Amino acid sequence: MTLTDAPRYAPTWLELREPADAEARSRDLLVPLRRHLAETLATRGSLLIRDLGCGTGSMQRWLAPQLDGPQRWILQDHDADLLAFASANAAEAAADASRVTVMTRHADLTELSPGDLRSTSLITASALLDLLSVDEIDRLAATCVEAGCPALITLSVTGAVDFSPADPLDEELAAGFADHLRHHVEGRELLGPDAGGAAADAFTRRGWVVEQRSSVWRLGAAHADLTAEWLRGWVPAAAALRGHDAEDYLTRRLDALATGDLRVTIHHTDLLALPHGATTMLGAAE
Repeated sequence: MTLTDAPRYAPTWLELREPADAEARSRDLLVPLRRHLAETLATRGSLLIRDLGCGTGSMQRWLAPQLDGPQRWILQDHDADLLAFASANAAEAAADASRVTVMTRHADLTELSPGDLRSTSLITASALLDLLSVDEIDRLAATCVEAGCPALITLSVTGAVDFSPADPLDEELAAGFADHLRHHVEGRELLGPDAGGAAADAFTRRGWVVEQRSSVWRLGAAHADLTAEWLRGWVPAAAALRGHDAEDYLTRRLDALATGDLRVTIHHTDLLALPHGATTMLGAAE
């Protein structure tokens, strides 16, 4: 199985969503993560971090400046154009002004092996899990556990969407989009909104400690371009499996956005998985 047939995302869309992603990601999870990585840094003198499905590199730009110590990042994606963009626009300094360097790897996530993670301090991924099957998520967790490599996986879509003001079609379209995410691609049954829970279960079954936090896009007039682009993709996908012609719904929503009246809350979940015995509970880590 490969992910080479996964959808290609235009840099313009990924750039549009980057500020909303940065606002949404859980900063709570950085508390136990920093504590764990401080021990790694004390032992090894630097951090090696691999970002899976890196896209334009937004995860690296968000996280690298929030961690102390010298960092080497491996940015991995199946899209060579996105890798080039990510490398050219990477963060270059850590929180304590230590140097951050990057290299790229053009490869599928499904090719990852425990040997690839030798000496790796952390793997990261963002908005990726819904593109994976249960077997692929289980294999990812097994690979991390075998290599002893922690994981920070953010912005896994849950399928839940809230609109203000409400519309009679909101609930049905949200359910339709969740169904759309659970689709088959050449024999692979993608988990979509169930992926975050499957990942947590896969790590927990192997004895690792998992922390999860909500990460939410809160879109309104300040994010008008992103909201409009999201609606133009979400509405047709949500309506397709329900047999709806949702053109009127989309028009109503875009009109409300144009007048500054529309608010959209899009729910995701973030996950931090650390080896058994790590101190992860936030109360203990602070």
